Amino acid sequence: MTFSAPEIMTPRDVPLGGLRAMRVRRTLPQRHRSLIGAWCFADHYGPDEVADTGGMLVPPHPHTGLQTVSWLFTGSVEHRDSAGNHALVLPGELNLMTAGSGVSHSEVSTQATNVLHGVQLWVALPDATRNGPARFDHYKPSPVRGPGWEARVFLGSAFGDTAPVPTSTPLLGAELMIAPGRTLRIDLDPAFEHGVLLDTGVVAVGEDPAVELKSAELAYLAPGRDHVEITAYDEARMLLLGGEPFGEPIVMWWNFVGRTHEEIVGFREEWQQQIAGGGPGGVVGDSRLVEPGRFGVVVGDHLAPIPAPPLPNARLKQRR
Repeated sequence: MTFSAPEIMTPRDVPLGGLRAMRVRRTLPQRHRSLIGAWCFADHYGPDEVADTGGMLVPPHPHTGLQTVSWLFTGSVEHRDSAGNHALVLPGELNLMTAGSGVSHSEVSTQATNVLHGVQLWVALPDATRNGPARFDHYKPSPVRGPGWEARVFLGSAFGDTAPVPTSTPLLGAELMIAPGRTLRIDLDPAFEHGVLLDTGVVAVGEDPAVELKSAELAYLAPGRDHVEITAYDEARMLLLGGEPFGEPIVMWWNFVGRTHEEIVGFREEWQQQIAGGGPGGVVGDSRLVEPGRFGVVVGDHLAPIPAPPLPNARLKQRR
């Protein structure tokens, strides 16, 4: 069976956080493709010397209608959220925050971190669960190994392993390492679309035709494939992401995933009221959240929250 060639998605550099923002390489969303399954956002960063970049310092900020997936290769990040969760993000361990109808959180690299290197991913929630309660899941997958490769499955099923973490839509998330000169054939669910996000090395993805994938690029694989071959030219590490096509239009803006322009405008107004007063939960005094509102208060955090940027002049458009 022959398949269409994988589509290469190249990253763009964007700042993350406030004034002294670390730089990340963003491959998803793009103008022509917003989702891979329910995966709607992919940032890849590092390896960064924290002494030079300042590390990760993202004060309290809001989310709706999505899940954040934090996955590190090097370093550690302290997570705090308004549902009362306090956790360390460590290499090889999944931290999954479900925003539901609204949550706020902060992410700060720890003092012990000298080099920071990882990915930040978002998953869009379907109508059935996007207005549910916030929650937090942690999972440390055991490595699965074969000749010249090693994988850690943190969501869904692959490589003979299944992660016990519940998801709202069928998903796959796994870290994969392949030794130089090895070719690995990976079985895929043909109902899924997939993405291969390369961290390090250079690989060939696909077969007849194959494409060359470089660091920080993402190869998109359309539904219908029951397998893919990946050949590593040198030591390679990547993430394999997948899911059934989401099937629901979404509106993404700043830290919100909604369904309409008006809904996003409402989320923004609620957040601004919460951090500046004039509405539910708002106190101006020290520019900190002290009462919950929709997005709650990040427990134990003492950083001033991030204000929402101005909305664009044009209406926000739905993505598919």
